[in-house]
Amino acid sequence: MNREQYYDAYMKKTHFLGRLVSVVSLVLLLGAPFVIGLILGALPDMGAVARGFLSVGLVWTVSSVVEFLVYTPMLGAGGSYLAFITGNLINMKIPCAMNAKELVGAKSGTPENEVISTLSIATSSLVTILVLFLGVLLLIPLQPVLQSPALQPAFANVVPALFGAMAYKYYRKDPVLAMIPLAVMTVLFTLVPSLTGSTSFMIIPSGALAIGLSYLKYRREAKGGAGA
Repeated sequence: MNREQYYDAYMKKTHFLGRLVSVVSLVLLLGAPFVIGLILGALPDMGAVARGFLSVGLVWTVSSVVEFLVYTPMLGAGGSYLAFITGNLINMKIPCAMNAKELVGAKSGTPENEVISTLSIATSSLVTILVLFLGVLLLIPLQPVLQSPALQPAFANVVPALFGAMAYKYYRKDPVLAMIPLAVMTVLFTLVPSLTGSTSFMIIPSGALAIGLSYLKYRREAKGGAGA
């Protein structure tokens, strides 16, 4: 088989397995609570469940669609299936995939990016499972250390430190383009503190601003090149 035929066959198998495992995972996640409740005779009030979903589910539905549209082109098909099934995209899967992509020089939408993204996210998932296993195994022996007051500031700043390190790599490529959306969002969150609870939803305006600025820069550089 040539490269194109092999890649097409690979993608067909990826989508088949990804859809199958996604459906199985969805059924298990949604069905397990109801099966347990049925066995124990403690089924929830479906009316209360519906009201609870309407209060928060609509917001998270929008953010889920946005995350799918934003992350899927970055991760490719195989990486997206793995990432959305195993979870923890922002903290673990996205940084791992982006770092692997930068190391090998792969571009989004290419077969190389598809393979590298899938391998990196699969490795991240396996490492996460191993760390969780060791964490559960050592939870009691390490409890005095983990609850030490000296370590609490570190635990409170894990996510900012992770995103700061990851963002710097991109900010240094075009500081002006990176700082404008950052400054606008900082001012907006300062003026409207309640928006901090809707960070996933705020990806839409911040991403649109970054895309618009990038497009304007591209048009300006294209005109300058044509004029030269």
